[in-house]
Amino acid sequence: MPLALWALTLSAFAIGTTEFVIVGLIPTIATSLGVSVPSAGLLVSLYALGVAVGAPVLTALTGRVPRKQLLLGLMALFTIGNLVAWMAPGYEALMAARVLTGLAHGVFFSIGSTIATGLVPKEKAASAIALMFTGLTVALVTGVPLGTFIGQTFGWQSTFLAVSLLGVIAFVGSWILVPNNIPSSKPASLLTQAAVLKKPRLLLVYAITALGYGGSFIAFTYLAPILQEISGFSASTVSLVMLVYGVSVAFGNIWGGKLADKKGPIRALQIVFAMLAMVLFVLTFTAANPWLAVLTVLAWGAFAFGNVPGLQVYVVQQAERHAPRAVDVASGLNIAAFNVGIALGAWGGGLIVSHLGLMATPWIGAVVVLGAFGLTSLAGRLDRRDGIAPMVGSGHAVAMH
Repeated sequence: MPLALWALTLSAFAIGTTEFVIVGLIPTIATSLGVSVPSAGLLVSLYALGVAVGAPVLTALTGRVPRKQLLLGLMALFTIGNLVAWMAPGYEALMAARVLTGLAHGVFFSIGSTIATGLVPKEKAASAIALMFTGLTVALVTGVPLGTFIGQTFGWQSTFLAVSLLGVIAFVGSWILVPNNIPSSKPASLLTQAAVLKKPRLLLVYAITALGYGGSFIAFTYLAPILQEISGFSASTVSLVMLVYGVSVAFGNIWGGKLADKKGPIRALQIVFAMLAMVLFVLTFTAANPWLAVLTVLAWGAFAFGNVPGLQVYVVQQAERHAPRAVDVASGLNIAAFNVGIALGAWGGGLIVSHLGLMATPWIGAVVVLGAFGLTSLAGRLDRRDGIAPMVGSGHAVAMH
């Protein structure tokens, strides 16, 4: 694999760290800035909203910009966003920094896959994309716990400074290693993207994605306050629990991909959503016991991202039937749907914390995930009605988001 691909993987690692590290720091930031825990939770929502808007809109608008210049521009924007967060004098400035960084994130993953495949021969395309997305998985396993630890030891601002240093290294790596002449496929116009959103069967997949992913974030956004206030962990131990969660996610992503290959996306998604809802229900009762809480978080990680491969495979299958000329667009919009789910989940979780308390988030999250299970079953029924056999073994889905 060419060295340029490692520069992309490092960029993905930096971006993945900044997206999720905020979860472990929510109580710390809330105390430091004198805002409520739900207000700090909005920092997760606004970032995800930046990704959801940035991916389709900015990708369409930057279509004529040479890929390398765009990549460098995005990493510069990402680094600046994290520097603004580091120096943020207050809550509003930190919010603006999160939106800015989210915009860079959305476009990076839209163009990152095409750059990765442009760096290798055709037969290695899937491996190249998988390697780039490994950066995200590794971020969850190492970047997020480490960033949480740094933030709780030296103040949350230092986490953003550390991530902006990663941004600088990724920028320099891309500048030196990525060739100037990367072929660029013409990105879809906003009209093409809007046309995809008129297809009911694709909208159904996006609804499954938003509910299945967002339901988990109702509780995940407030995991650190739950661990500190309900389970009785110290702030410094939260980073260790995040490490447990991250390792579990890495396995869950691989397991989810194999399950989707073996059983087909619909059956795989039904299994993952049923287990995820069960784990969230269980957390309502186990959170008060530190050991049981950690075991539940371990199980949660295994299922939380296990739905990603199945969802990405299924959206491509549906797009090939209902929008064959816009398969990439349909897949990209599914990434926006993940982030709409995160934004709504974190925002809804904040309302639940304000009105019903922290421990209402896991069971309400479970109910939302059961909604995704219901919609998945409906999609399967519609497929059967149309005479479409459940598709199995469509190659590994590698996208994370």
